[in-house]
Amino acid sequence: MTHRYRHLIALCFLLCICAAAVYAQPDRLRGAIDNSRSTALRGLVHPNARPENDQGAVEDSFELSGITLLLKPTAAQQAALEQLLAQQQDASSPNYHNWLTPEQFADRFGLSANDVDKIAAWVKSQGFTVTATARGRNWVTFSGTAQQVKAAFHTEIHRYIVNGETHYANASDPSIPAALADVISSIRGLNDFRLRPLLRKPVAQTTNPGGVHQMAPDDFATIYDVTPLYQAGVDGTGQKLVVVGQTDINLSDIQKFRSKFNLSPPNLQQVLVAGSADPGISPGDLDEADLDIEWSGAVARNATVIYVYSNNVWTSALYAVDQDLAPVITMSYGECEQSDLVDLPTYQSAAQQANAEGITWFAAAGDSGAADCEDLGASIAQDGLAVDVPGSVPEITSMGGTEFLDQTGVYWSATNTANDASALSYIPEKAWNDTAIDSELSATGGGASVYFPQPAWQTGPGVPGDGVRHVPDIAVSASADHDGYYVYTGGSGSYYGGTSVAAPTMAGIFVLLNHYLVSTGIQKQAGLANVNPTLYRLAQSTPAAFHDVTQGNNIVPCAVGSPDCTTGTLGYNAGVAYDSTTGLGSVDATTLVHQWSSAAPSGSSVVASIDQNPVFEKQPDSSGNGWVFKLTFTEEAGIGTTLTSLGIDGVDYTSQIAGLFGSAKIAADGSVSATIGLKNLSVPVNVLFTYSGIDASGRQWN
Repeated sequence: MTHRYRHLIALCFLLCICAAAVYAQPDRLRGAIDNSRSTALRGLVHPNARPENDQGAVEDSFELSGITLLLKPTAAQQAALEQLLAQQQDASSPNYHNWLTPEQFADRFGLSANDVDKIAAWVKSQGFTVTATARGRNWVTFSGTAQQVKAAFHTEIHRYIVNGETHYANASDPSIPAALADVISSIRGLNDFRLRPLLRKPVAQTTNPGGVHQMAPDDFATIYDVTPLYQAGVDGTGQKLVVVGQTDINLSDIQKFRSKFNLSPPNLQQVLVAGSADPGISPGDLDEADLDIEWSGAVARNATVIYVYSNNVWTSALYAVDQDLAPVITMSYGECEQSDLVDLPTYQSAAQQANAEGITWFAAAGDSGAADCEDLGASIAQDGLAVDVPGSVPEITSMGGTEFLDQTGVYWSATNTANDASALSYIPEKAWNDTAIDSELSATGGGASVYFPQPAWQTGPGVPGDGVRHVPDIAVSASADHDGYYVYTGGSGSYYGGTSVAAPTMAGIFVLLNHYLVSTGIQKQAGLANVNPTLYRLAQSTPAAFHDVTQGNNIVPCAVGSPDCTTGTLGYNAGVAYDSTTGLGSVDATTLVHQWSSAAPSGSSVVASIDQNPVFEKQPDSSGNGWVFKLTFTEEAGIGTTLTSLGIDGVDYTSQIAGLFGSAKIAADGSVSATIGLKNLSVPVNVLFTYSGIDASGRQWN
């Protein structure tokens, strides 16, 4: 296997060239918004809105809430955001862990305030009621009727019956005024198909000779080495985490869970998304919400858990990010990537904003093994290999599932403690796969994305070198049948599993990590943003922080002749180091927390700077250049490097590097500079710089 080492220094460098100082985004909407000229937004018909499911149009007065226009950045803004995200993870950068507020995000990466006002005004002119605009100036939410939708977006809302349930959805691609085509990326809220909860109830509990074991909070703390953190006072005090959902809850369920295990009363805040209709109690979502709240809080025992809910879990997530409610978000909902390819950029944009604000986001990897596109309850895969989104988004940490190996009498006590626990130590694990005993697809999700390219940080032993994102990243115990997690929901206790459990419990561990870093003075404020780069570095530098899971698989039966199915099964085996069943493995929480700050980036760290930014027009020089500046590249990690490419505003300057800078080599802790001029610019304009190189250790960066 060929391992590709890419050290990400900066994706680009942006220089604002202006005739006058510019401190906010320029207006992109010129003139009036003309309804007579429209353009379709392709691919926005839900896959289940098929003719065979169609029950006809809804009545004109049918109410739709939570319709959202998602607004897109310019290419220059997107490049600048990706540069910032890299700098925020680079300990040598002045932007390291310099998280943005939503307003700062808006000023740099959102639309101008004038443009958002124009869009909101147009929405109101179509008869809709605007219910919210994003602080990040990247979406507008409103409500209205089916008739208003038809008039404004040129699509009818129909009812559809799918698997015995009645839904509504747009019957054709919506259209928007052509004037808005450059600023609107998508529309959400024209259907009520929602992400599905990824939890599992026991089907056939596996009984060991010594009896069945269920997971209590102290069991989890013992198995994954969280207990020493509690003993050191690291319990989440002063920290926050967000759980997102799409149902009301009963506070009494949470109280009874914590009382059963002698935990302190819940420190829970419930936040209904502004402008969202109250969803009420949704039976299909209540147990998921209770599980996520109870178990994230059972790990981060004294943290504040903020439950954000609406009638759609994705609406809840967008709101939590836009309001910057907490440094950690857990989401135990998902869907097959191929179900919504058009909206995958939307998921990534939300995750990138979260990261820019310092938010770490955990999501479940799915519970149908390597075949995430199958219907719930399916026993045979027919749609081929697939992974779950949003976990496949590179800026989100995808959580897989494991299952404890049977070692009766070695790892469990014959009696329970006062806190109903019996685990004695870490228990060896295999990849979770209960498909055979459940008579339905029931295994940890994992595999290769069909959309997202392989991030530069996803390298190391076991990582496929195929250029695509792989999931999961890490894992914890997730079998409902073997060692289910106790959950109090709907007025009674039961046992659950699935990767739904993995996301909130790991979120709890990272809340403890935030607590530790802040309380020890390593960080001034909580927030780690995208933790994936550090996880993959740590797996190589400090393998004791992980339990390498080398047994088991997420292989499931499939119909021979269907996509990816030639032998009757499809999926992946666990193996040494990374694999597509449990990722890097499960974690030793105490080692992870104590060694986290040691996993600093390795390789050269090249930072670009301009002697003036923005650059102002001057009298043209002898070459006609009216915008002259000094470009400097500085190596700040103490490792020498060589520039191998340079592009400025789409022009390749690679052949001129030695002549401009005197040398392509940058000494350790040294710098090279060049005076460069540009001409014939229509200002204000953002100029994009791209550069790459190879450091003294042979690692390439770009």
